Amino acid sequence: PEKKFCRLLGSRRDILRYGSLGIAFSCLFFTIGNWKAMQFASPKGLLNFLTGGNSSIFATNEGESLSSRVQQIKKYLADFETGGSATYVPEFPRKLDWLNTAPLQFGRDLKGRVVVLDFWTYCCINCMHVLPDLEFIEKKYKDKPFTVVGVHSAKFDNEKDLEAIRSAVLRYNVTHPVVNDGDMYLWRELGVNSWPTFVVVAPNGKVLAQISGEGHRKDLDDVVGAALEFYDERKLLQNNSLPLALEKDRDSRLITSPLKFPGKLAIDVQNNRLFISDSNHNRIVVTNLDGEFICQVGSSEEGLLDGQFDTASFNRPQGLAYNFKKNILYVADTENHALREVDFVNETVRTLAGNGTKGSDYEGGGRGTNQVLNSPWDVCYAPLEETVYIAMAGQHQIWKHNTLDGVTEVFSGNGSEKNLNGSSPTNTSFAQPSGISLDPELRELFVADSESSSIRAVNLKSGGSRWLAGGDPNFPDNLFRFGDHDGTGWDVLLQHPLGVVYASDNQIYVADSYNHKIKKLDPVTKKVTTIAGTGRAGYKDGDALSAQLSEPAGLVEVGEGRFLVADTNNSAIRSIVLNERGAEVRTLDLTGVQAPSPKPKALRRLRRRLSADTNVINVDGGSSMEGYVSLAISVPDGYHFSKEARSKFDVETEPANAIEIEPVNGSLNSDGQASLKFKRTSSSSSTGRINCKVYYCKEDEVCLYQSVAFDVKFQEGVPSPAPITLAYTVVPRDNSGSSLMAAGKNL
Repeated sequence: PEKKFCRLLGSRRDILRYGSLGIAFSCLFFTIGNWKAMQFASPKGLLNFLTGGNSSIFATNEGESLSSRVQQIKKYLADFETGGSATYVPEFPRKLDWLNTAPLQFGRDLKGRVVVLDFWTYCCINCMHVLPDLEFIEKKYKDKPFTVVGVHSAKFDNEKDLEAIRSAVLRYNVTHPVVNDGDMYLWRELGVNSWPTFVVVAPNGKVLAQISGEGHRKDLDDVVGAALEFYDERKLLQNNSLPLALEKDRDSRLITSPLKFPGKLAIDVQNNRLFISDSNHNRIVVTNLDGEFICQVGSSEEGLLDGQFDTASFNRPQGLAYNFKKNILYVADTENHALREVDFVNETVRTLAGNGTKGSDYEGGGRGTNQVLNSPWDVCYAPLEETVYIAMAGQHQIWKHNTLDGVTEVFSGNGSEKNLNGSSPTNTSFAQPSGISLDPELRELFVADSESSSIRAVNLKSGGSRWLAGGDPNFPDNLFRFGDHDGTGWDVLLQHPLGVVYASDNQIYVADSYNHKIKKLDPVTKKVTTIAGTGRAGYKDGDALSAQLSEPAGLVEVGEGRFLVADTNNSAIRSIVLNERGAEVRTLDLTGVQAPSPKPKALRRLRRRLSADTNVINVDGGSSMEGYVSLAISVPDGYHFSKEARSKFDVETEPANAIEIEPVNGSLNSDGQASLKFKRTSSSSSTGRINCKVYYCKEDEVCLYQSVAFDVKFQEGVPSPAPITLAYTVVPRDNSGSSLMAAGKNL
């Protein structure tokens, strides 16, 4: 019995010894795998996480009036000031770089002011969501001694760069002071543990409160308003001016740049068109594939307005997807939290889902604009299903919109911000998905999962996902495994990729945004190689591995071996051509694309500029004072006029009062014909322009369009009635080698 007891005691000791050793190795393995995340931890941060931090000032009673709420906060402040246990905000280290202002100090510039410190990092979608709240409070108290200071506390290595933060300040129109606290000094001193976090500081430097996350506009408004009243009564406020110097007033380049932080691209190969989401100009720019201007969609005014191309409005649109059968472009109108439809047949814009407010519905199922969305960042179109897939960055999911019944609903992801691959939609999690692309077989949807720095694939049948490259596939909560390393599988490190496209060579091309590179991923072997970029932000053409980009966010394949890239921070479109010797990067020359005019709409010229792809045909109209004009458009054998997208015409005249042509607009019949009546009110020379948009299809294949303008020049002289026939035969473009892309992918 004694030996048996000893053996039992020994086995227990072994269990404890080896069990403890196993736990120790597990902790060590976890720490090594999450070492970047551990850099953001601090004892104060852990304490705040466990106790909820200093947020008691934000407590409210249901149904409480604003005045009683203010009195409650002022009573709290009175007790706070006499309590003697206040924490003072640490001073800004003098070595830090500032934007929008000269360097500030609490003991000098901010003394006597109520200050809200906004701890943010510009990759974070939640940090973007609170910017309107901060802007609201800043405008409300603009004449008071109140200041918001953005404390930029970078998650990603690239975000520590001052020029990258400056671009973010310009992109998101941040006008308050911003300090680059790349070493996280204030973060640790104040025990911050997440983005965004707000710290409210009293005019005497005491920390009043701290609260994290979105949705605190009213809380912050109440506390700031009450604090301004309380400290004004105590004569502690000082409304001295701050040494502001806004970045947007210093950067003349962006004022004249044709594009301003373009986000995503799409193409219509058959009709030789490139669609550019000119995000910060709040418009869609359409050029041909050589960069020649065709048209602009949107007034460039920030807003959510449907209607004609020149009056519709967007708010920082991102993802684009083209429906070649209906000549429709789908737009992820990101900051409107909406899905929009651009109809090139009727030249109109309409909203398919979302209503301009940020939603928090994680299931969906509503129709039309009754279904709210949350920061849709990219879209792609599946033609067989007539479905638009949506990368819903704001709530970490993939959604889908049925274009037939107008229903928009979740497709994959449970809404938790994780890098979790599962067999079904509910046990799969994403982390700010920002780029999506379909394979031509429509089996999988490839996802650039930006906050996990990984590329994932979603099964279109099950809604589950699998890991391809980057990120941490072992610890779903670890969103800090990032870097810049080519390799295979686990060896691969990416840094906040925003764009992805499945190409005709069955490879996946990735905009590895914060590494300023374009990379190629083999979905079978999971091997990743860099094809363009040096890893440093810059603007340089030439050999691809020596060329420089700056946070590229979107890319499309134009033809086999040629890609166009939305080089966001360079506000340019770059072309990458692959060849046997490697690859070459060039900047696409945007001919005729202009920055939005600051002139009011009333001063815009009346006559419309013809697009670069319009065939202009001059016709002698003779000297007759009235008569008929016959339109006769024909298509070659094997083609027919589109039944879904009817060909149409409209009329312009010059001088405006010299001639009348009716009808002023209309559609061609099924044979491509129309009849118009003209009557001249003056015998002096005049011009009638008949603009035609012809939509035609090859049997059982892709549909195309052709723009034609007939300039009918009426002459002075003795009237001599004669029929006027405007005949034109469409010649299909030769786009051989590209039909697969147009028919099967978004692209």
